[in-house]
Amino acid sequence: MTTTLNPGPTSSPAPSVPPLHGLRVLDLATLFAGPLAAMMLGDFGAEVIKVEHPRRPDPSRGHGPAKDGVGLWWKVLGRNKRTITLDLSSPGGRDVLLRLAADADVVVENFRPGTLERWGLGWEELSTVNPRLVLARVTGFGQYGPYAHRPGFGTLAEAMSGFAAITGEPDGPPTLPPFGLADSIAALATAYAVTTALTARAGTGRGQVVDLAIIEPMLAVIGPHTLWYDQLGYVQPRTGNRSRNNAPRNTYRTSDGSWVAVSTSAQSIAERVLRLVGRPELIDEPWFADGTGRAAHADVLDEAVGNWIARHTRDEALDAFEKAEAAIAPVYDVRDVLADPQFRALDTVTEVPDPELGPVRMQNVLFRLSETPGAIRWTGRPHGADTDEVLGELGLTPDEISALRSRGAV
Repeated sequence: MTTTLNPGPTSSPAPSVPPLHGLRVLDLATLFAGPLAAMMLGDFGAEVIKVEHPRRPDPSRGHGPAKDGVGLWWKVLGRNKRTITLDLSSPGGRDVLLRLAADADVVVENFRPGTLERWGLGWEELSTVNPRLVLARVTGFGQYGPYAHRPGFGTLAEAMSGFAAITGEPDGPPTLPPFGLADSIAALATAYAVTTALTARAGTGRGQVVDLAIIEPMLAVIGPHTLWYDQLGYVQPRTGNRSRNNAPRNTYRTSDGSWVAVSTSAQSIAERVLRLVGRPELIDEPWFADGTGRAAHADVLDEAVGNWIARHTRDEALDAFEKAEAAIAPVYDVRDVLADPQFRALDTVTEVPDPELGPVRMQNVLFRLSETPGAIRWTGRPHGADTDEVLGELGLTPDEISALRSRGAV
């Protein structure tokens, strides 16, 4: 018997104890992989304390569109985080950070290698005050090697991983994504690395350093390109929306001006598509028997599928493909995403109250857990909003906090 799990919306505080409850994370990072990883940990119950410079807030607060002077990206990236200010390069800020680290489980940072060490906050100092600490170091090129001290951003990883080289039309330039793809993938990898290190700590009692170079997760997700080249000398060219592994696989324009995407990774699906579009004779061609053969005849297959779709509206094409049990999807923009019944059923985009903007809609937590779901407890908070409270919890008196503030340390 199969049971369908439907825990329902996860935007409200979960009734059960979330899986990362009790975990304390110090987020020292900026733009974007490190803070996004910390956000993911916070979504499932970790207490995340976002540390920003007193006079130079996280640049994501001003990145992209704003409403009434309030940066919108930060509302997502800063969700489920308490915000404090510390100048880590100052003696007072350093001392407070070490006191916080003594009771933390994870520190996430993305300064250039050597920066924390220069401030007296390297692994030696952090592990001395807390041997159980996990230090996640997220940089463009890693902690060592000839490029380690270069400034690194996701765009560079998208270029150097080989992603851009295989993206775009055959006669066009290498193409970069219009969003932070490499940073997002690196964030997922960082969250995975942190939970792996914490699992190891449960057995050893010791923390460790996570060294994550943003160039590497991108290389991992683009597929077996290195193995293809190593064994066959094959370098994948740009193929636009087509695949070298199967066909038909493309986007096609409908009669009402919409676009749909068709995939035929499975042989049975390819056969259903060709029967649906009225070209069953192509199935009998010797080259149709596998994905590579079909990809070599993509022009023929694209013409067959494209001509059929061009004679039908988007709804007609979607309905016919669904009845034929063939794989198709509409090409959405954000307006379509918000209106789609499947996304609504999953609560993929959820509404969250925000004290500055009122109700706001944003992407929900990444996955649903039937027993211990995650939740968006609050949106990104103002710069330094929780400084006094967090430092007070450390035992600092109001006078001590005021003295630190007068010296510019907080």
